[in-house]
Amino acid sequence: MDKGGQPIIIVDPRKEQTKGKEVLSMNIAAAKAVASIVKSTLGPRGMDKMLINPIGDITITNDGATILHDMSIEHPAAKMVVEVAQSLESSAGDGTTSAVVFTGTLLEKAENLIDNGVHPTVIIKGYRLAAEKAVEIFESLAVSAGEDEKILFEAARTSITGKASEKYNSLISKLCVDAVLAVRERGKVDLKNVIIAKDIGGKTEDTEFVEGIIIDKVSLEKEFPLQIQHPNIALIDAPMETAKTANKAKLQISTVGEIEDFVKQEDAALFEMADYIIRAGANAVFCSKGMDDKVASYLQNRGIYATRRVKNEDMQHLADATGGRPVRNIKELTEKELGHAGLLEQDRDGDQGKTYLRDCKGAKSVSIVIRGGTEHVVDNVERAIDDALRVVKCVVEDGKVVAGGGASEIEVALELRSYASSIGGREQTAIRAFADALEEIPRTIARNAGLDTIDSIVNLRAKHTENKNAGLNVYTGAAEDMLEKGVVDPLRVKVNSVKAGSEAAVMVLRVDDMLRAQHSGMPDIKPEHMASTYDGMSAPALNMRR
Repeated sequence: MDKGGQPIIIVDPRKEQTKGKEVLSMNIAAAKAVASIVKSTLGPRGMDKMLINPIGDITITNDGATILHDMSIEHPAAKMVVEVAQSLESSAGDGTTSAVVFTGTLLEKAENLIDNGVHPTVIIKGYRLAAEKAVEIFESLAVSAGEDEKILFEAARTSITGKASEKYNSLISKLCVDAVLAVRERGKVDLKNVIIAKDIGGKTEDTEFVEGIIIDKVSLEKEFPLQIQHPNIALIDAPMETAKTANKAKLQISTVGEIEDFVKQEDAALFEMADYIIRAGANAVFCSKGMDDKVASYLQNRGIYATRRVKNEDMQHLADATGGRPVRNIKELTEKELGHAGLLEQDRDGDQGKTYLRDCKGAKSVSIVIRGGTEHVVDNVERAIDDALRVVKCVVEDGKVVAGGGASEIEVALELRSYASSIGGREQTAIRAFADALEEIPRTIARNAGLDTIDSIVNLRAKHTENKNAGLNVYTGAAEDMLEKGVVDPLRVKVNSVKAGSEAAVMVLRVDDMLRAQHSGMPDIKPEHMASTYDGMSAPALNMRR
């Protein structure tokens, strides 16, 4: 109020304002709601979610990032938690569900502390101390993996357990390890060089790794043989057809003979292009531009596979896989520019199908062909393969893994409680809450497996006095050494999960005031900007426009 008793308005009254504990409770409730959505999907025995989009397409998955992305969550605080899942998906490829559960539990524990009189700033300080210490402990628990194929296989299998049919876990894990090791270069892995192809209608057990490339093209000539052994591959980045003139031109012809001569000259120019390919020694041609049917027929008659309008992305993958070099001037094509493969194979149905280039030695681009009886099966396997590829990439690049099955979380939680005792003040209560939030991950894994959560956690804590790698075997309920059982997670997944989860929780806890703009339909528009006026003047009458 001013001296005259009039209220002083500093905030737009059309904005909805929420303050203090009310906004904190509302944001925490939203974050907890997000965590509760995916909580039941965590672990090897987690449940699946069915998502139906506006046009009726169905997705059945237990991948946390996919679920949260497809739900299109709108609440601002809930979006922060969704960003945790997106961050894990992009940086590590796995651990999205556990990171979201961890974040939601951190905020739930913080809410209890606030109700007991602890200030949010104290909780924030405690959480930051705990996060730094937790990262240190995770790193001390890590086991060196190098490029040990056995450990890479175990990491891949752990990541897809519960996401794809158990029957195919070993097959998919082996394919992903082979693919990542094939494209690694100087200790780094670019997964853009692993091409995923789908073949709906086959059997999942026929899913295969191809040391080479697959493109959605077949020979232009239907009668061409389905296989070529040891093809020499020409990559042409230029049109193989009659060039059009830049300007409109007219050709005056007075006799039939002149027409025939003109057509012969065009054909001669086309066949000359084909002759350059033949002289270079190629018996397979991939053209990124158009190719005249006469050229295709001319090449096929000489036993040369030919296809056209190959996508630029596929041309680059062809070059990486076969060692060939795309040429823009056919006259420059020589044997040096040709790529090589062990086998060119077509899988065609009429004019449609795929071409496989197999056994490309030293290929920098490789492929995985996913087969399955239905589109839903293939999509589910694809999501599992995507996670496994990213996990193997993390292990290859970082060379570190930790025990899975909740083992590392239990050990970090135990050490954090000891660490809390060395910290003075009320921050230690926040550190203990952080430890409890970490323990929520093995507790949820046990709950989703139908086990008694209290017994499971007590047994794990007891087992950790003698074995730091003891985790939960969801099939027996026993606490067992996870490294011996081959259940391992990349260190990057655990570290990034703790960092992203604690940062998101801190961001939510720091908010004590929220202003929300109201949607009032069309915004206010100045008269001079209305459609009925031109430069501030009224629009002319209809009879004036004619």
